[in-house]
Amino acid sequence: MKNEKLSRRELLRSSALLGVSGLVGTKAYSSPQKIAPPMTRQEVSAIETALGKKGTYIEAQGVHSTSLPRNDLKITVKGEAVPIPFGFGGWVAFKKTMEGDATVFMSDTVLLEEEVNPLISAAQANGLEIGAIHNHFFYEQPRIFYMHLHGMGSTAELAQKYAAAIKQTKLFPANQPAASGPAGRAAGEIFDIPGLDAIVKNFGTVNGPTYKYTVGREDLTVEAMGTEITAAMGLNSWASFAGTKDNAHIAGDITMLEHEVNPVIKALRANNLEVVALHNHMLGDNPRMYFLHYYGRGPATQLALGFRAALDELGKPDERPMKH
Repeated sequence: MKNEKLSRRELLRSSALLGVSGLVGTKAYSSPQKIAPPMTRQEVSAIETALGKKGTYIEAQGVHSTSLPRNDLKITVKGEAVPIPFGFGGWVAFKKTMEGDATVFMSDTVLLEEEVNPLISAAQANGLEIGAIHNHFFYEQPRIFYMHLHGMGSTAELAQKYAAAIKQTKLFPANQPAASGPAGRAAGEIFDIPGLDAIVKNFGTVNGPTYKYTVGREDLTVEAMGTEITAAMGLNSWASFAGTKDNAHIAGDITMLEHEVNPVIKALRANNLEVVALHNHMLGDNPRMYFLHYYGRGPATQLALGFRAALDELGKPDERPMKH
């Protein structure tokens, strides 16, 4: 590999840093694979300079990702304080197109109600597009909304536009307080992590008092804006645990094809998990993907069984009657 290029693996694999693992299955909706070229060190530097924060370059996926947590917020769910990593951290990710002639970015932003429309205006003033606006939770205080942004252009130009759009908001890293240290015990001391891993059949990551699984859709090839959308670009199902072993919170997202939506809903409800939202995150994705957010409360092992039951509905063939 030449010096100006960052090395990458030829095959997509799990990213241990982000806790990303893939569903096992035959690749569907696939076309002849054209792997996007890696970013140059100059491009990575341009992103990190614009945002004023170091990110993570996921070699296997060719994605540069930066976390955008809302450390300024104090959030409760059902009247109980929950940590920001439970589901109140946004992100922005950049990746080259498969032709290598442009870069695309996607971002999920965590916003208070009054912050939504100012960010819409700022994003559009900087030539960026809004892909979705929705909730991820019930019972949270203050009320939180999530806005997905995307765009295409040169890496440096996109990073500068995105930074300009969020510069006057709490999303911009320089406007955020440092994350407070974990209150009490870390997740590894709270939960039976080997037991949860055995149920979910994946490995998660510890972030203070939370434990999170992130499961990619390696059984699918999903394209948007001229590149393959991978787990680090938001094409993943996740489950986050907080609270205690016997009285845990779970929140998460399931990424689905259209025919998987109602089987997943049935599996979640059969396990007493609440369906919170059903929507899209992207524009122009092929195949069209749907995202379902859920929430539950109870013993952590029971909640994990519900998440695993939802995952088990993914990757199955479409057996719905043909429509005429």
